[in-house]
Amino acid sequence: MSSDTPLQECDDCLAPAEAFSVIANETRLSILEALWQAPERPVRFSELRKEVGMRDSAQFNYHLQQLADHFVVQTDDGYDFRQAGKKVVSAILAGSFNEHPRLDPIELEETCADCGANLHATYEDETLVIDCPDCAKLYGSYSFPPGGLNDRTDCEIMDAFNQRVRHLHCLAADGVCPECNGKMRTDVTRDSEDILGTKIRVDHQCEQCRHRLRSTVGLSLLDQSQVVTFYSDHGIDLCQKPFWALSWCVSDEQTTILADDPWEIAVTISLSDGELRVIVDDDLNVVEIERRQVA
Repeated sequence: MSSDTPLQECDDCLAPAEAFSVIANETRLSILEALWQAPERPVRFSELRKEVGMRDSAQFNYHLQQLADHFVVQTDDGYDFRQAGKKVVSAILAGSFNEHPRLDPIELEETCADCGANLHATYEDETLVIDCPDCAKLYGSYSFPPGGLNDRTDCEIMDAFNQRVRHLHCLAADGVCPECNGKMRTDVTRDSEDILGTKIRVDHQCEQCRHRLRSTVGLSLLDQSQVVTFYSDHGIDLCQKPFWALSWCVSDEQTTILADDPWEIAVTISLSDGELRVIVDDDLNVVEIERRQVA
């Protein structure tokens, strides 16, 4: 299905409206849950029916067959998930369908680069936002499914959020949509809308589902090998460092536009006695890296 195809049209698959009607049944959701909970798959018919707790074999078979081909698959050894079935269970576990939690603001150790106040994180409408409560400077706003809050302390929530944001941008920069796996397009543009409070920003947009991510240029360098090594040489594990604590990730004060047709952008990263200057092109490919000592 392309991005130009109406959602209800599907020539070679189960129509979306019909697909949702198939799983809108308590027994069928129980079957998917039983498959998910099974220690090993495939699961035989009799074992699956026992886990669901339905005595009527014919009625159970009817519901199972409604799921067959699209959400579960029958093999010689029993029943197993199709990818769509796994997605349904994952969405339920993530809480996207049935949970709407709110959190008290989480005060963070990191401070605002503009005013020095402690940053805080707030959560509402499945979105976690990091900003400064005093001057309102935004440091990050990303979706975070409700299931990510379960059984985690505030510190663990923030660690998970940090890793999630890194993962989202890593996929997007590689051209893969983190929502639908469609083709992601990357554009560098001047931030005339002042969305990020920067002079330049990176827009990632999926050509299929139109999911969009926006960031500074620096955020695309978090997993760049020489940047990681630069931090490691200074005794810092960059993979564990919160992105909102890195000024070159959340602002463009250390970003310099060298050319704009095509784009050539330099990000300067400073640590104690060292400085790393990374130059990227309009596809965010690294074209030059210079490392030097500073007095």
